[in-house]
Amino acid sequence: MLKTPESNSEPIWLVIFRLLRWHKPEGRLILMIPALWAVFLAAAGKPPLPLVGVIVLGTLATSAAGCVVNDLWDRDIDPQVQRTRDRPLAARTLSIKVGIGVGIVALLCAAVLAFYLNPLTFWLSAAAVPVILLYPGAKRVFPVPQLVLSIAWGFAVLISWSAVTQNISQPTWLLWGATVLWTLGFDTVYAMSDREDDRRIGINSSALFFGNYAPLAIGIFFAGTIALLACLGISIHLHIAFWISLVIATIGWVWQSLQLSKPNLPNPVYGEMFRQNVWIGFILLAGMIAGSL
Repeated sequence: MLKTPESNSEPIWLVIFRLLRWHKPEGRLILMIPALWAVFLAAAGKPPLPLVGVIVLGTLATSAAGCVVNDLWDRDIDPQVQRTRDRPLAARTLSIKVGIGVGIVALLCAAVLAFYLNPLTFWLSAAAVPVILLYPGAKRVFPVPQLVLSIAWGFAVLISWSAVTQNISQPTWLLWGATVLWTLGFDTVYAMSDREDDRRIGINSSALFFGNYAPLAIGIFFAGTIALLACLGISIHLHIAFWISLVIATIGWVWQSLQLSKPNLPNPVYGEMFRQNVWIGFILLAGMIAGSL
């Protein structure tokens, strides 16, 4: 069993900064991306800037709350996993009481922002909270916990789209489906780095569930994402810029799928592929904006 690191003399604000994962912005950005996809597509590329600000701040607050909830659930598991053993609650450099307080503040910030939105969007925001709170427990009882995370990510689409249109339509569901499959793909990639630790301590993950077929499953998830985004582009008549961005994204996902099929990849490769998906997401966002105008 891995030893738990000893406490250090970091200032508490820096420990909280690490608790919220703000030193690893790719995890915050990758939740923001589908929310921005939705708000720009729903507004035909020209959403009100105050609404974009609310969406950006809302995703940051929600992501922060999710990180804290996850670490509270996993404070006795994370010390046994190489990648997570230095997290503040796992390393005991932050107390549970402070962690709970930070989580409550993050949720309250998200709630205040939700009051800016219309009633449908507000209640969709409220419906997302149980999914966020229960996701960390899913890995203990559900064989594919990444699916629960993907559904949580999908709420970003429903919330942002309805914030513009005050309804949910067929294009919304196409984007929701694309987001769920994309999240299943990139988070299964991320989970592949933890397979040995997860297997040893008895934690479920999609990487373990699919086993040797994980690279194939990831390829299928990415292919489904491409198909649904293409259907969305046709449905709402997006222009050439979107299709160019989708071709670039497709090349990126095909390359990742081919790389994953190679045996004995070093663990840092999976984290790098996760970060590449942030860039792919922003390329698609640029294509969606330009293709909507």
